[in-house]
Amino acid sequence: MAETRLLTDHDEIRTWAAARMGSPAVVDISPQGGTQPMLRLVFDQHAYQDQDRAERAANAGGYELVEWEEWFRLFEEAELALVVGPEIEGRRDSFHELVRRPG
Repeated sequence: MAETRLLTDHDEIRTWAAARMGSPAVVDISPQGGTQPMLRLVFDQHAYQDQDRAERAANAGGYELVEWEEWFRLFEEAELALVVGPEIEGRRDSFHELVRRPG
């Protein structure tokens, strides 16, 4: 695979996600709901799933779409970076991975 890019700039991340119809989301992976969020980016139709669902425990699985401000707050707290594939003309690959920033 061609070289990947490491993104930490908020505007660059938003632009990258928007070009692929991506939205910020959070998954709660904690045993007790609301204590351990995991960041995600969701794409295409997954970003537009109906969020009006029956009440459920905060850690019952699935994801919750959030505002970019909330997503980036958690992104900075965890000192993360977004790894993406190279820009290839005529192609919009949504490959990505959230990783710890290199020290």
